[in-house]
Amino acid sequence: MRTSEFRYHLPDGLIAQQPLSSRSASRLLVLDGLSGNLAHQSFTDFPDQLGPDDLLVFNDTRVIPARLLGKKDSGGNVEVLVARLLDEHRVLAHTRASKSPREGSRIHIDGGLELEVLGRDGELFEIRFCSEESVMTLLQSFGHIPLPPYITRADNEQDQERYQTIYAQSPGAVAAPTAGLHFDQGVLDVIHNKGIRSASITLHVGAGTFQPVRTELLEDHLMHAEYLEVAEETCKAIAETRARGGRVVAVGTTVVRALESAISETTEFGYRSVQAFQGETNIFIYPGYDFKVVDAMLTNFHLPESSLLMLVSAFAGKENIFAAYEQAIKAGYRFFSYGDAMFLLPQVTK
Repeated sequence: MRTSEFRYHLPDGLIAQQPLSSRSASRLLVLDGLSGNLAHQSFTDFPDQLGPDDLLVFNDTRVIPARLLGKKDSGGNVEVLVARLLDEHRVLAHTRASKSPREGSRIHIDGGLELEVLGRDGELFEIRFCSEESVMTLLQSFGHIPLPPYITRADNEQDQERYQTIYAQSPGAVAAPTAGLHFDQGVLDVIHNKGIRSASITLHVGAGTFQPVRTELLEDHLMHAEYLEVAEETCKAIAETRARGGRVVAVGTTVVRALESAISETTEFGYRSVQAFQGETNIFIYPGYDFKVVDAMLTNFHLPESSLLMLVSAFAGKENIFAAYEQAIKAGYRFFSYGDAMFLLPQVTK
């Protein structure tokens, strides 16, 4: 398949620049991948999509204030976006400046922090924080919430809470697992009171999630790697769900990528069982992929030509997804991170 097949036009006015006053006030577009049928609902209706035997799987990653603003030795403006912590004082980071910083140069962060550029690692820079304090402590003092590039305003105090799921626990992401942003305590209480079980994984979302696929052919694209953990407790919950005939419902594409990366070789009832996993994944899911774990997914609307748009197209069918996006645009749905949600049922059932 060609990347250009995943292009669509979105009016700028539909890109959500601010969160709604209430997390669960967003809309929910339900797509049945088998029939292509659509239903327009509210996110507060989401619990009605779940059955008593289902398992809801969340990503408990926590967004860190990974964006740093400052100047190079030359005086030019520079933005540093931490991509990965190497140790207490070193990181790998993206930089944005008129010219890339040189090895051995210093970056002077607004507020008084100094960074040293140690060298390059592919598209990333290895950077040392020139302080006795840890990177995480310094980011809390000097960092900004790394809003995605299509949000054209500066971050503010509201983003510190709203660009974070209410169940976030494990610091390390530089982008939010946005499907989870719709959940407030009221919705979670309804789900709990219905007896629906839940489990969690950790996948630290990287900045590469916003990058379009740049190769002409999908199979030539190399995905960015992201760190994930799938605990034994979650594997057990999935096995129990299978045994009672329930569905594994992923909250977000990050959960899909995590679970589909943690499969074992044992085949059970047409599924692969999931095994505990800790490490990196660069799994790239696009049409033609055979889903082995996930039975349904909650997700947001995704950027044109992005790997996430390809993932949901693989799950619910490309024609179905593009027809749903067309209807969402006509109906004025809000798109991307602070936008509305979709609930997807698969085009192929087990």
